[in-house]
Amino acid sequence: MPRRREVPRRVVTPDPKFHDRMVAKFINALMLEGKRSVAEGIMYRCFDLIEKRASGDGPLKVFRLAMENAKPLLEVRSRRVGGSTYQVPVEVRPARQIALASRWIINFSRTRGERTMEERLAGELLDAANRRGNAIKKKEDTHRMAEANKAFAHYRW
Repeated sequence: MPRRREVPRRVVTPDPKFHDRMVAKFINALMLEGKRSVAEGIMYRCFDLIEKRASGDGPLKVFRLAMENAKPLLEVRSRRVGGSTYQVPVEVRPARQIALASRWIINFSRTRGERTMEERLAGELLDAANRRGNAIKKKEDTHRMAEANKAFAHYRW
């Protein structure tokens, strides 16, 4: 990690079907062992399931709403001052918001009880779009933790 200059971010190309960068980032997070075609297949079949289940809304709209609902605004970071460690609440950068939201949705969809990964992912995305489910609970827990440690906000760096 260079200290003198800004490191350029890698440009993510949009996904082939919806031409959306956020979907491409989500597919990258979903991918295991470099198998992009498998991850794309899971994502697009999941979008087909969402289109059947969600009344009136397109799958891309449901996906964006789920990501927006799951994005954390605050998180706590450990800061060592003197001999003690404080949990300091800090605002989350926009790129990290997307990364955390997609990671939470994917991880909690993997632990769901449905039969296939498409069904699990579709269920978690629909739950997040309706402001329920484990990803939303994780976001609320993170916000609650930051709120509880608001007294240490002056240690922010």
